[in-house]
This record gives sequence, structure tokens and C-alpha cells, in this order.
Amino acid sequence: MENLAKKATAGILSIQFEPVLNEPEANFKKVENLLEGAVKDVLAKEKPLDLIILPEFFTTGVSHKYVENPNPKNGGRPIEFVANLARKYNANIVAGTVITEEEGKLYNTLFVLNRTGETVAKYRKIHLFKYFGGTENERITPGNSIVVADLDFGKVGLAICFDIKYPLHYKKLTQAGAEIIVNPAAWAYLKSVKNQKTQNATAFEALSIARANENLVYFVTSNECGEAGPLGNTGGSKIISPLADILADAGEKEGGIYAEVDLELVRELKKTTPMAFED
Repeated sequence: MENLAKKATAGILSIQFEPVLNEPEANFKKVENLLEGAVKDVLAKEKPLDLIILPEFFTTGVSHKYVENPNPKNGGRPIEFVANLARKYNANIVAGTVITEEEGKLYNTLFVLNRTGETVAKYRKIHLFKYFGGTENERITPGNSIVVADLDFGKVGLAICFDIKYPLHYKKLTQAGAEIIVNPAAWAYLKSVKNQKTQNATAFEALSIARANENLVYFVTSNECGEAGPLGNTGGSKIISPLADILADAGEKEGGIYAEVDLELVRELKKTTPMAFED
């Protein structure tokens, strides 16, 4: 009966941009400017705005220096910044991600804030990027719990970047009630490796479509784009329906993508085609 009290539709805005390495204030300004334009466009069309998603490492880009100088447990300045945005736009925000420290351990942490700027959920990245030359596991401690945020419009499952390689993570989120799954990312490639940009972009799109369709949920990615030292970021942030329709695609450029999603479709599919609930 709980879902019946939720909204039938939800307006989702995902932001994609090229972060400036180790320059939080510059990145705050980028987020402010991109959101101002994107939200203005949404409101001009008289569309609802229920959820905003920001990329992984949205304050700094992927940076070892940043990892060595973590924010405090509560997210510090970045989460204060996002709280102000939540209040300004009267929207729930997935602020993914900032590095937090607790009991001497570092975590790659995603924060969910409600429309009043209150932190209502946190998720610590479980599947760290320790393959294909990645060394995130050498600095970051993995989380150990899946998290579904119960927001005022519906239930949102939380994942971060490389989690996307692990389908059981998303199945568990769906079984825990997720109707939308968000996946902030810094999906990168080595510029020195021929064809890796195309390969990684194709993999990210294919995995995103699969996670949406196999779990019968809306799947939203918010990725970085552009270049960062030896790395480039693939972009390709998307909003994907449970039936594998790409509702919005950011391509390779900075900007916001928006879709109004039908949550009743998810709720009906969960009743009639409950694939994610089968062994």
C-alpha cells in the first residue's frame, strides 16, 4: 500500500560536466551554472523536478591528491553546497560522490539530500575500481551495505560507477524496492590506449541498458566528460526506461538531461514480470 501514496510520475535531471582537477570552488561554479540553465529550461516547460543527480567526484574529478585530503564524515563543504541547491530548487539531490573519513578509513560516499537540504541516505561504494590498472582499493575502504532511499516521490536505489559491473548489486536494490536506480560515475579511459574511449563508452551504455531492463527500473547515470590528465571521461550520461528505451542522452558534452518518468510502469512491471525477484 505504501507505493500507492507515491507520485505516478517523477521529473529527473542528470548533470554531466568536465571537472577541474582539485579545484572544488571552480567545480561548484560549474554545477551552479549548469543547474541554473537546466532547471530554467525544465520549469519553462512546466515540468516537475523531483530528482537531480551529480557525477562521482563532482567537486574534484578523479584525484589521488584529493583522496589524501578527505572531507570530514558529514561530507563537509561539498554537502553544504548541495544542501543549498536542494533548498533553492526544491528538489531531492543525489550528490555523488565525496571522499569521507571515519575511524581512520576513507570511503567514496554518495549522499542523498531531500528538498529541505537534509541528508536522508548515504551509500559507500562497494565495488572499487581495482582492475584494468585502477588502484582505488589502495586508498579507499569498500562499503558493505546496499542502500535504497525512500524519497517523497518513490524509492531510489544507489550505486556508483564500477558497481555497474556487478549485476547482483542491482538485483538486490530492486528486491529492496528500488523503482529508479541512479549510478553517478567517473567512467574514464586512458588516452594513450587506442580505441579505449569507444570501447569504454560502448560498455557503459550496454551495461546501463542491461541494468535497467533486467531489473525493470528506470536507470540514470551522471558521468563526467572531457579530459583529466592522462585520463579522459566518456560522458554518455543517460536516463533509460525499464523497457530499454533511452529517454535522454548527454553525448560527450557538458549539460543537463531531463526526462519525466512513469513510476506506475515500474510498479505494474514488478507485479506482472517480476524477473529480478526470481533466483
